[in-house]
Amino acid sequence: MMKMNRLGVVAGLIALVIAAVPARAQSGRTVVRPADTGAALINPGMGWMFHHYDNDIRHYTVDLAPSDTVDEFPGVSSVYIRLAWSYLEPEEGKFDWPIVDTPMQKWIAAGKTVAFRFTTSEGRPSEAYATPRWVEKAGAKGYHLANGRITPDGPVFEPDFDDPVFLQKLDNFLAAAAARYDGNPHVAFIDVGSFGVWGEGHTVATTKLPYSVATIRKHIDLYKKHFKRTLLVANDDFALQGRGLEALGYARDRGLSLRDDSILVEGGGHAYYHAYLAYNFWPRVPVILESGHFGESIESHAWGDGHLFLQAIEDYHASYATVHWYPREFLEANRDLVNRINLRLGYRLEPVEVSWPSEVPAGGSMLVGYRWRNAGVAPCLPGGYPAITFKDHTGGIAAVFVDQDFNVRELPVAPPGQAKIVSREELKGLPQENKPLLSYSLPPPHILKPGTYDVYVSVGAATGEPLLALPLAADDGHRRYRLGSIKITEPARQ
Repeated sequence: MMKMNRLGVVAGLIALVIAAVPARAQSGRTVVRPADTGAALINPGMGWMFHHYDNDIRHYTVDLAPSDTVDEFPGVSSVYIRLAWSYLEPEEGKFDWPIVDTPMQKWIAAGKTVAFRFTTSEGRPSEAYATPRWVEKAGAKGYHLANGRITPDGPVFEPDFDDPVFLQKLDNFLAAAAARYDGNPHVAFIDVGSFGVWGEGHTVATTKLPYSVATIRKHIDLYKKHFKRTLLVANDDFALQGRGLEALGYARDRGLSLRDDSILVEGGGHAYYHAYLAYNFWPRVPVILESGHFGESIESHAWGDGHLFLQAIEDYHASYATVHWYPREFLEANRDLVNRINLRLGYRLEPVEVSWPSEVPAGGSMLVGYRWRNAGVAPCLPGGYPAITFKDHTGGIAAVFVDQDFNVRELPVAPPGQAKIVSREELKGLPQENKPLLSYSLPPPHILKPGTYDVYVSVGAATGEPLLALPLAADDGHRRYRLGSIKITEPARQ
């Protein structure tokens, strides 16, 4: 598990007063305390998620026009493609990838990532063979069901999840899927979805057979065999039917993340059950929450005003939240809730204060101070480094200064309004997580010429590329945010 060490959860770049600066080098300081705009942020490894296919090819955004990506929904970063194996390999070794690649490219073109779950049991006649029929004909054992009961002539097939023929055919399918999607930067994660009804890791709604932890291990190991670069995700229901924490402990130890598919399937005190499990995951991998189908939760009176969805995000330290319904209908009914969730979901890096010298002689040095906090519920798992950029009057980049010793991944998380601020400042006796002011040498005068430059702050790669959106105004369109200006004077005379 990741240790929240010396940086802690931090907000915003800080400007701190510096007393011991030579007067000839710096006369006064600019101090800026930027306000959080309240905007929804689209950032790597976090955000709202639409369902494109939801266990079949009829729900939920599949009926949208090809050009319709519901752009008005704030904070959507990803789209979930949950689909039965039988759609993708209708004949052994013959794959229908366009059924996935088409929506995948639609959403990637809209700036989203995608996530997958390939299921092997759906438990209903409309999806009677989630595992392809040819797998059963090849000798894989399983169970036929009618109305949720095992019966020899039932129309619905569920495989024996331990059967060697089933596992061998699944192995081949996962090898083909991994060859196509593993390591694709547009794929956020892939669920281990081959075990249990709906890929949730249980058989409560079908055969009710209590498979052992050994079965879970087999399925996790098959995914790990093939998906070596893309994040894999375990379902909290792996712990059901007597398997307990051992199954999820194995998932954690193999580097998987966690999702809970049943938020607000029930209401009140039973709105969710497994938040205590999330501590084994959220400090190092993103946790995903999915509510019950919104319309069904409304009909059962489980949803209420939805505040327990936000509470679940707090308790699980979730990075992703799923819109398990038609997105426009969901947004219309929950607009205020969506906005409140966007202020907490995942990470939210706030520069509380930033300071720099008002004037610096060309070729001299400058001291930069700042204070950061993370106002979200989850660590900034992608990590990143603060950078100060100077731009000239035409918008050209004149200088970039990266603080490679300040990784925002280490900023701690806290309840709302309690995020700890981590600083670069001049004070003596700093707490361990704080750091002294940073001194940068300016380029020589023939490179950074005397003049007035706009000062921008960003967070991103160690080489200065901005990667993370901040909740600040004055974005230059590339995730740099203008804070003020600095004057570069003529070089000091020797």
